[in-house]
Amino acid sequence: MSDADTGAPPDTAPDTPREASVDVIQRELTAFARRARAAAARVHPEIPLVSYTLLAHIAEQSGCRATDLAAHYLLDKSTVSRQLGGLEKLGLVERRPAAEDHRVQVLHPTEAGLAVLATAQANRLAAYQERLKDWSGEDLARFAGYLLRYNATGPADLPAPTDHPAEQAR
Repeated sequence: MSDADTGAPPDTAPDTPREASVDVIQRELTAFARRARAAAARVHPEIPLVSYTLLAHIAEQSGCRATDLAAHYLLDKSTVSRQLGGLEKLGLVERRPAAEDHRVQVLHPTEAGLAVLATAQANRLAAYQERLKDWSGEDLARFAGYLLRYNATGPADLPAPTDHPAEQAR
């Protein structure tokens, strides 16, 4: 079968089975991320995925500072500030002075924010249950383990972006 038959460009075909697997993983994780963004928009049309993720983190941590969010998600402080402004306008997040230092503002989810998260969590769980209903317990455990292992490798452990692989060979 030629490259024309598969639709793959001739100079980008993986050289090894490992490279082919990594290529599939990259493609599928990209598709997963796109579906996640679309699903977030259905949960609450006014909350982008980044804002939803920040709201969930604030709730999981029982409050945190904006700088903690920026550091955790490797986001620019201005991005976090913009997203938090939107959450505050919607009444989903509020700022309270920190107990140990009243100059520091700690973000907390409001009751409305917790309600949005509870609805989203129930919807997401139902969607995953449906999507994975035919998977065996062993397959689910293996998949969960692989995701934990993959996510344990943080962005700091990833190589820096490089030029096209052909450029690396020079």
